[in-house]
Amino acid sequence: MNLPLNILSERIDDIVLLLHVMMQMELPQLLNKHLPRHWKQEGLDWGWVIAIWLAYIVSQGDHRKVVVREWVEQRRQMLEQVCGIEISETDFSDDRLSIVLKHLSELDKWQGIEQDLNSRTVRIYRLVAETVRLDATTISGEHLVSKDGLFQFGYSKDNPNLAQVKLMMSSLDPLGMPVATTVVSGEQADDGLYIPAFEQGRRSLAEADLMWVGDCKMAAITTRSHIHHHQHYYLVPLARTGQLPELLAQWLSEMRQTQAELQQVKTERYDGTEGARLSGYRTVRVVEAETPQGYPVCWHEQVFLVHSLVHENRQRQGLENRMATATEKLLRLTPAVGRGRKQIANEGELIQKAEAIVKLHQVEGLLNYAFMFESQTKMRQVRYQITQVHRNEIEIEAYQQNFGWRVYVSNAPSQKLSFEQATLTYRDEWIIEQGFHRFKGKSLGAHPMFVQRDDQVQGLLNLLSLGLRVLTLIEFVLHRQLIQTQETLQGLYRENPKKTTTNPSTERILKVFDNITLSIVEVEGQIYRHLTPLTSLQEHIIRLLGFSPRIYTDLLVKSG
Repeated sequence: MNLPLNILSERIDDIVLLLHVMMQMELPQLLNKHLPRHWKQEGLDWGWVIAIWLAYIVSQGDHRKVVVREWVEQRRQMLEQVCGIEISETDFSDDRLSIVLKHLSELDKWQGIEQDLNSRTVRIYRLVAETVRLDATTISGEHLVSKDGLFQFGYSKDNPNLAQVKLMMSSLDPLGMPVATTVVSGEQADDGLYIPAFEQGRRSLAEADLMWVGDCKMAAITTRSHIHHHQHYYLVPLARTGQLPELLAQWLSEMRQTQAELQQVKTERYDGTEGARLSGYRTVRVVEAETPQGYPVCWHEQVFLVHSLVHENRQRQGLENRMATATEKLLRLTPAVGRGRKQIANEGELIQKAEAIVKLHQVEGLLNYAFMFESQTKMRQVRYQITQVHRNEIEIEAYQQNFGWRVYVSNAPSQKLSFEQATLTYRDEWIIEQGFHRFKGKSLGAHPMFVQRDDQVQGLLNLLSLGLRVLTLIEFVLHRQLIQTQETLQGLYRENPKKTTTNPSTERILKVFDNITLSIVEVEGQIYRHLTPLTSLQEHIIRLLGFSPRIYTDLLVKSG
């Protein structure tokens, strides 16, 4: 006799783990606190809508709203049991998700969420807030440009032909976890965003004496004076503009005259292998300035002169390439007489064009050129001919004396920030860059962006920053546990199953949980459940993250 069967299969993969991480962060409760229900609202609280949507985004690398309702329906039994909720058909409609983004775009609500989430995260995960990085990135897309809209044309490393929106972020070392995010229109320069970002991060973390690290655009004297005035520390490189080339030459001359002993620093790459060897020395200077509000401030600033042989060789090669290109262009200015070859008959024009080439390739004083006047009375033609271009070796050698040197400055005392600490801290700039790669890459999928209205764009980027928090926390907790237990993980790399690692990415960790299925079979009123057995590696990862394998196996027991 054939018995009627009703079989339901749900791919649950890494969703269970992601939801438990967010519950450990107390994210749904926190979001409900700042995004309360309307008294007429039916269905799920906003906190659970956001948490489940975020689990989809992190798992699938896709932020589209249109597919979420179907995805939730295919995992409804698991989601209801893990979260202890009841899901209705309209909880994840396009309209509901659009309302979510509108709420997250409201500045006061969002900053309250960030501040509350920071304090809870520091407490729950026993984090030490010492170093915060500030940086900005752009996200471009096929969006219409309006006068006051977020998407504008501006300088872009990605695609200058597309309109863009700019994201300013403060991230906490060593996680790379965002603690404050600001979305602004894409044409704005980075320079004016650092002080507002510092203020937002300072209020959000509510900590004193933090070290704020940024690139040379953060090194503006007004930004440094503002940070110092509020009794925080900064560490920034100085751009080789203005007076810095002369100051660098002066500092290096003093160093060589005093025969100061250079301090040596060994670096490590992200994978733990030995990196470049650096050397340099430290000096101190007095800085006087005014804050943006007009308060006079004066402080002692450490100046770190750091030399990298790799950087020096790169600069030398760059100079050689520039001189070779300039030489070729100079000689092409005056081609041999022939059909279609334009000749220069005016000395002033020749000098103007030659100097423009020298300036364009930044080889002033390093290349000398000679030319001669030629007249052909028979043809009644006159022309100037560049006869040779030679290198000024003395000037080139002097110019290369400063190659390989970078200048960093900080208002932190030497007891708090040594030469080695300053060098290694700044070289960890990849931490925040990795977050930007996750934003725009497969992990969070902000590019391309499938929303158009400004409130939806701002809300989506804020939502994705919550996803970045989840990714960085999983990675940090796992790394910390592996270091404490002196363990390595094996089996994460399908192409090399025996390879071991102590610092796997969250993306690789979540990939381990592919193809876990919950099956529910109903036969004559009896319900049977089956779960794909967890592997030993999956169980080990779950325990390292502070959970029990029961977060999966409890799904075999019907809730309620």
